[in-house]
Amino acid sequence: MSDAEETIPIKDEYAIVAARSAGKTISSKCGFGLVDQTRISTAISELARNILVYAVTGTVYIREVAADGKHGIEVVAEDHGPGIVNLDLAMTDGHTTGGGLGAGLPGTKRLMDEFDIISAVGEGTTVTVRKWL
Repeated sequence: MSDAEETIPIKDEYAIVAARSAGKTISSKCGFGLVDQTRISTAISELARNILVYAVTGTVYIREVAADGKHGIEVVAEDHGPGIVNLDLAMTDGHTTGGGLGAGLPGTKRLMDEFDIISAVGEGTTVTVRKWL
């Protein structure tokens, strides 16, 4: 396993593009095919956009991981924004507080193999996703 890892501060639209690009590069280095590279970079784009829209700033961490004989990629999107009041509602297809389609978090969960979200009102949100080869 290589030491492929990127930390991308999210503060503007350009950072979303940078995070997406880093995800594509690292997933390629991990051995993912083009379809999975696109799934991973789309998930990263959704998470980074959520940071920008709801928390204004945050950080996306992308790294190659290995666990239990598996090899893949992990993405952690972290912010210190307002947090999510109702996680169950936020994870419901079609629910939106930002005027979009309401597919962001549920769609991200479907794109990846593992999805974990921790959010505290007034403290922020951390989403961790993993895709395995």
